[in-house]
Amino acid sequence: MLALGSGPKQRTRLALQWRQISWITCWVTLYAVEALSACPFSCKCDTRSLEVDCSGLGLTMVPPDLPAATRTLLLLNNKLSSLPSWAFANLSSLQRLDLSNNFLDQLPRSIFGDLTNLTELQLRNNSIRTLDRDLLQHSPLLRHLDLSINGLAQLPPGLFDRLPALRSLSLRSNRLQNLDRLTFEPLVSLQLLQVGDNPWECDCNLRDFKHWMEWFSYRGGRLDQLACTLPKELRGKDMRMVPMEMFNYCSQLEDENSSAGLDSPGPPCTKASPEPVKPKPGAEPEPEPSTACPQKQRYRPVSVRRAIGTVIIAGVVCGIVCIMMVVAAAYGCIYASLMAKYHRELKKRQPLMGDPEGEHEDQKQISSVA
Repeated sequence: MLALGSGPKQRTRLALQWRQISWITCWVTLYAVEALSACPFSCKCDTRSLEVDCSGLGLTMVPPDLPAATRTLLLLNNKLSSLPSWAFANLSSLQRLDLSNNFLDQLPRSIFGDLTNLTELQLRNNSIRTLDRDLLQHSPLLRHLDLSINGLAQLPPGLFDRLPALRSLSLRSNRLQNLDRLTFEPLVSLQLLQVGDNPWECDCNLRDFKHWMEWFSYRGGRLDQLACTLPKELRGKDMRMVPMEMFNYCSQLEDENSSAGLDSPGPPCTKASPEPVKPKPGAEPEPEPSTACPQKQRYRPVSVRRAIGTVIIAGVVCGIVCIMMVVAAAYGCIYASLMAKYHRELKKRQPLMGDPEGEHEDQKQISSVA
């Protein structure tokens, strides 16, 4: 009786559960369809991977009707020259954005403000010359960033401060001449850094970044060649292979600059000599403070030839000293052996020649006995 009574109840329960599952499935399906139903004109949309491909269409502006659930947006190989700050608004689910091979020369400060889940950003082969410091502050999950083949001459300090997950960074083929070490220290997860094909000036401004590169390579990071362009003595040479002794003069310049800054403030220096103040009659003339501008030390570029010449001269001097020491030791050994041989021969000849002092002592003994 219990089994017969429990049958209808169990069937009712299963029917209710099946209805709930069906409603949930229908709701998810409708949501996905609605999300990608408004696919931009001429673009290709994939409902499974949530990818919108608008590449190679000659677009001059970003399509305004992008689906909100888009995870991958491809806009490469177009004619985009500028982007409004709201171009990617409401795309909080976007994970990959490719803007390569366009004509972008500047990016608004808040253009990536809504892309909190962005993990890959491709900006390769554009005309970007400057970047705002807060451009990437709302993308803490970013792992791959490609800024190669642009016109960047410098990186603003703090650009990578909020990118702890960044693993690969490409800065190839720009116009970078030096980099600041503090800009790269927040990148604790960085594994690959590409900085080749830039006009690097291997001077004091790049010394601290050289220290960071050595530390980055020591902890297992991959780094391509940083070939020097200036000075001429280092052209084509990898910055990592330049010995640190070449930058000793940098410390001297810093010490001189710091000591000059600590001097007591005086009157501003002027190139033209000031007119002398006429002393009052009957008063002693007071010594006038010197207003001549101190001569600044001229910049002394790193000279590989001078360093190599110093090493060669030091090696020659050390070699000559070593040869002289060997010759002196050999001369001493030869002299000692000759003197020992001479004394041996002298001892052999003494019994044959007789001892006049011994005969004189014998005569004294005989006279005393008598």
